[in-house]
Amino acid sequence: MTEPIARIAVIGGSGLYSLFDPAASEKRRIETPYGPADVTVGELGGRTVAFLTRHGVNHSVAPHLINYRANIWALASLGVKAILSSAAVGGVSPDYAPGSLVLTDQYIDRTHGRADTFFDLVSVQHLGSADPFDPVLHAIAADALQSAGETVIHEGTVVVIQGPRFSTRAESLWFRAAGAHTVNMTLYPEVPLAAELGIGTVNLSYVTDSDAGVSADEKQGEVLSAELVFSRLKEAQPRIVAAIETIIRAIPDEYAGRDLIDPAEVAKVLNQ
Repeated sequence: MTEPIARIAVIGGSGLYSLFDPAASEKRRIETPYGPADVTVGELGGRTVAFLTRHGVNHSVAPHLINYRANIWALASLGVKAILSSAAVGGVSPDYAPGSLVLTDQYIDRTHGRADTFFDLVSVQHLGSADPFDPVLHAIAADALQSAGETVIHEGTVVVIQGPRFSTRAESLWFRAAGAHTVNMTLYPEVPLAAELGIGTVNLSYVTDSDAGVSADEKQGEVLSAELVFSRLKEAQPRIVAAIETIIRAIPDEYAGRDLIDPAEVAKVLNQ
């Protein structure tokens, strides 16, 4: 590969559609074997950072239609080794109340039909997924936010649903019984795809709502809607961006990603 353009990337979830001053950043359309991906390169926290928004700048791409492989391949082609992602989540546990920031460390996949590997044609590779988010980056982020005085929940299991609909109350209770703390629509297959290409991931989730209720006899006090989610994300955006910048500053220059797949096999994917 050529000299890396950016070693760190931010993937913006719902509500986070831009990160840099347009006059001090560069937009790139990267052609990948899986289709094009739009990436903006700029500076944040004193680092050169690649930014990609999952849903498009106008939230025009539904969760199940996001081209996850194109997005991750594009970032890898720029030399990215660490991805910090933001996500809007619902809380299916009462301990994960609206307004909480969470450093997610596990997921339960409930999606279907999504292209979730790069190794379907090049070769067959089996990804170890016991710790899907990089524990090294997770610890760095937790220490950085704590030092900055930010209150954050240091662990959490997210159940990733297909979307774009929200959960039923029965599903929310099922997810909670299965051990999930939050629910989201986009972290799978983004996280394992990054791991396949040697990129470490850390996720910062913002709890916007209590999903469809958190106890068997509870009637939800507020009606969950996209409008409610986006309103709360807009209010929280300065806090979320500040937390992202804090984490980026803390990632060491020498961070080299994760080697969970043979680098020679990864090179075959990137050389397509």
